[in-house]
Amino acid sequence: MTTIEAHGGEVAADGYDILFFGHMATGEIVPFEGPSFVVLGSPLLFASVAASRVGRRIAAATRIPEHHEHLLDPLRSVGISLFVKTGEIVEYRVLFPTPDVDRRQPFLLKAGDDFVIEDIPDIPPCLVHMCCMGPREFQLDLMRTLKDRGFLLSVDMQNFVLQADKDTGAVLLQDVPEKKEIFSMVHFVKLDIMEAQVLTGIDDLQGQAEALQEWGNAEIIITCSEGALVKNEGKMTFARFTNRSTLGRMGRGDTVIGSYLARRIDHSAEESIRFAAALTSIKMEAIGPFIGSVEDVILRMEQPTPL
Repeated sequence: MTTIEAHGGEVAADGYDILFFGHMATGEIVPFEGPSFVVLGSPLLFASVAASRVGRRIAAATRIPEHHEHLLDPLRSVGISLFVKTGEIVEYRVLFPTPDVDRRQPFLLKAGDDFVIEDIPDIPPCLVHMCCMGPREFQLDLMRTLKDRGFLLSVDMQNFVLQADKDTGAVLLQDVPEKKEIFSMVHFVKLDIMEAQVLTGIDDLQGQAEALQEWGNAEIIITCSEGALVKNEGKMTFARFTNRSTLGRMGRGDTVIGSYLARRIDHSAEESIRFAAALTSIKMEAIGPFIGSVEDVILRMEQPTPL
């Protein structure tokens, strides 16, 4: 069974600014201190909601099981157009063994269904952010097809670097043999400092960004516990996070890239990364996706610390 939902049941006549393509998921979060908790959370959810709050025309393509339409409520509530097919979502557990929120051990409890070429919505070409969770092969096939159809590509390298052990479910950081092909295809790349280290063998942000940009012309966005860095056309900008807690740590990088892509449509890379860092700082102070406004973000940029 296939369900397609868009504004009023029809695709927006003038298309979309960004399409987010990936899985929905639920996860058990086990923090270093405090009780564990369960969240509805996936790269698709956090990134698309953040982008929608910036006022863009956003669409999302995903899969959910039959009779689980409630999983889409956070997307519907912010006006995201949905292209949905029936299928399994991802289930995971994330353990934070130390106070360092960059060090986490994910476990895959249940894999979601793979996407296929037919899952690509019939919409005018736009920017598409790939935020799937699963085997590399189907993601590469989708990216090649999308590029051939005229879509601009953005990719979350987490989808390729993090691979689950088939026996234990432990999600491990692994180098990606196809990494140079991926970077040559895309306009934007998002990853965190640990993923960038695996790909480059370098442990500092600036060195990582320099090495990664040698593989193509993409804008490189790297996150870490202190903030987010963008490298574009030879220039680097680092924007610090100003969050007052890490309760909403899950979805940090996804929120950065979603808000960055939406802001980048009509702002510079430097302003966009500062905006994304401020928005994500607010998001990290509460569990779930960002629910604030552009005005909240601008205020945080102007007043990064409490008065």
